[in-house]
Amino acid sequence: MELLRHTGIVKKITSTSLIVTIVNQSACSGCHAGGACSVADMQEKEIEISRFSKNYTVGQPVTVIFRESSGFKALFLGYLLPFIVLFSTLVIASAITGNEILSGLLALAVLVPYYAILYLFRGRLKKVFKFEIEETI
Repeated sequence: MELLRHTGIVKKITSTSLIVTIVNQSACSGCHAGGACSVADMQEKEIEISRFSKNYTVGQPVTVIFRESSGFKALFLGYLLPFIVLFSTLVIASAITGNEILSGLLALAVLVPYYAILYLFRGRLKKVFKFEIEETI
């Protein structure tokens, strides 16, 4: 089982979780010309981690791990399944109505309830997609 690792810094500590900030870099941001290029992409992301056993302090560097198999599930739910729903709706609506504009609008409209359902189930999804801190001895 492959693990994805990111180095981060503890930003906030609550009674039940840690908020860790990681810097997400695109491949081109590591390039030697990154400072001169407007394509360079660096984003700070905050990750909530609910399972940890050690005591941590704000500002402490940590390693965040995520299971690659969970990443594929997230990719499927966030991108692939909505594309399948959109494309299927487009083809079916186009076959039934024969109107391309109406079919396109209907296909886009189907995504609204899809992402609303994902939003409603975000608590359950948080349990499926868990970030953890790599515990060092």
